[in-house]
Amino acid sequence: MKAIRGVLFPSGFSRISILLGGQNPDYMLHGTGVKPGSDPKRPLSGDGFTVAPEDAARFLSCYCSGHCPEDATNNTCDTNGQCFAIIEEDEHGEAILTSGCMKYEGSHFQCKDSPNAQTRRTIECCSTDFCNRDLQPTLPPPIPGKPQLWNAHLLAFLISVMVCCFTLVAITVVCYYRYKLQTGRRRYQRDLEQDEAFIPAGESLKDLISQSSTGSGSGLPLLVQRTIAKQIQMVRQIGKGRYGEVWLGRWRGEKVAVKVFFTREEASWFRETEIYQTVLMRHENILGFIAADIKGTGAFTQLFLITDYHENGSLYDYLKYTTLDTQALLRLAYSAACGLCHLHTEIYGTQGKPAIAHRDLKSKNILIKKNGTCCIADLGLAVKYNSDTNEVDVPLSTRMGTRRYMPPEVLDETLNKNQFQAYIMADIYSYGLIVWEMARRCVTGGIVEEYQLPYWDMVPSEPSYEDMREVVCVKGMRPVVSNRWNSDECLRAMLKLMSECWAHNPASRLTALRVKKTLAKMVESQDIKI
Repeated sequence: MKAIRGVLFPSGFSRISILLGGQNPDYMLHGTGVKPGSDPKRPLSGDGFTVAPEDAARFLSCYCSGHCPEDATNNTCDTNGQCFAIIEEDEHGEAILTSGCMKYEGSHFQCKDSPNAQTRRTIECCSTDFCNRDLQPTLPPPIPGKPQLWNAHLLAFLISVMVCCFTLVAITVVCYYRYKLQTGRRRYQRDLEQDEAFIPAGESLKDLISQSSTGSGSGLPLLVQRTIAKQIQMVRQIGKGRYGEVWLGRWRGEKVAVKVFFTREEASWFRETEIYQTVLMRHENILGFIAADIKGTGAFTQLFLITDYHENGSLYDYLKYTTLDTQALLRLAYSAACGLCHLHTEIYGTQGKPAIAHRDLKSKNILIKKNGTCCIADLGLAVKYNSDTNEVDVPLSTRMGTRRYMPPEVLDETLNKNQFQAYIMADIYSYGLIVWEMARRCVTGGIVEEYQLPYWDMVPSEPSYEDMREVVCVKGMRPVVSNRWNSDECLRAMLKLMSECWAHNPASRLTALRVKKTLAKMVESQDIKI
C-alpha cells in the first residue's frame, strides 16, 4: 500500500499544479491544512487515502497572518506539515506577505512552488515551531508576458488615428500654401500691369536716371524703384560674400547687377541704400545705383539692391588676369581717386551733399568699367558727416572693415570715432595699398610681378587682428616694393604717392583731393584720355 501511495502521491500533485497554474488550494494553506470533510487527525495522501499516523510528521505551532484558520488564537495555528511564508503581487502590483500552516499532504511540492504561476509570488517553508516568523521571501523578477489582444487592437487604432490626423494636417497645409501662391501670383501680375503705367514702354534705365538727376539728384522715385525690382529677371549668380550674393539680372533686356542681402544683414542693406540715395551722390566713379526693394515671398524676405552691371568684375579679379601698361595704371589710380574724392567732399547748399567715408575700401569693392576706369562700390559701412550739425553718422551694422586693409590707428584702437577726419584718413591708407596692388601688375622693361594681396608674404591668408597689429603697428612694416620700380619714372612717382598715403601718422597722409590733383598732372603729362 505504501508503494502505491508513493506512486500516486507525486503524480496527483503534478496534475493539481498544472490545473491550478501553481496556485495553492486554500485548504492546504489554512490551519491544520485538512481537506474539508476529512479527519484532521489523519493526514491524506495525494490520491485521497488516509496516511498512517506513523507516516505523518509531528504537529507544529506556526505563526499565521492572512492564512489563519477559524480556531486560531493569537495568530497561531497547528499543523502536521510545515510552516510557510508567502509573498505575492496583487492586481495593483503591490507585494503582500502572509504566513500560516501547511498540511503534511503535498507540502514537499507546494514548498517548491510552480514556475508556471500566473502571478508573481515566492513561498518558503520551515519545520520548527514559529520558524516562519523569521522568513522573508522576495518576489521573483517580473517575467515579460505576451501582450494581450486588446492592447494590440488599441495600438493599431491609435496609430490609424494619428496617421489620419497627420495626413489631414498635411493636406490642409499644402492646400493653404497653394492657395497663397496662386493668390500671390495673381496679385503680383496685377501689380506689374498697374506699375507699367509708371514706366512707359521704350524707356531705358539711362533715360530714367537722367530724368531723375535733373531733380533732387537722389535717385529714382521709390515707386519706380519698386516697379523695376519687381520686373527684374534673375539670370545667374556671379558672386558671393559675407553680406549675401550678387546676381546678373535683366530689366527689359538691359543687364543689371542684383545684390541680394542675407536677412541678418538688413542694417547693411538699409545703410547702403541710404547712402546711394543721398542727394548729389551720383558720380561716374561711384557704382551707379538703380533701385532697392524688399521682396517678401511669404516664407522669407529678400533684400534687393540693384546697380549697374560691369562685366569686368572687381579690381581684384581684373588684376589677377590682366597686366597693365603705364597709361592703364594711371587711368585706374586716377579714376579711383576721383571717386574717393567725391565721397569725401561735402557739397554745401540747400540740396547739398554730406561728406562720406567708405570704411571698407579694398580691391574687391572697386569695379572695373568697360573704358578701363574704376567705380567704388559696397557702401554698407559708410560714415556720413554734416558740418552744419558737426555730427558723425556711424551705421548700426555689426560688420567691420577688412583687417588686411585696416590702418594702424584702427588696429591699435587709437582712432578717434568722434572725428570724421579720422575716417577720411583711414580710407587714404587703404587707397595706398590698392595702388600698390595696381603697380605690381604694371609691366616695365618686360618685367611684371604676379598679383598678390597686400602683406601676402607677412600674414596668413585670413589674418587676425593680432597678426595685422604685429606687422603694421609693432614692426611698422608695409608691402614690399620691387627694385624695378625705382628705374621707371611713373612707378617711382606712384611709389612716392602710396608711401605718403600709408604713413603711420594719419596727419601725415595725403587727402583724396591732393591725390587726385597729383595723379591728374601725371595723366595730363602722358596725354591720357579718361
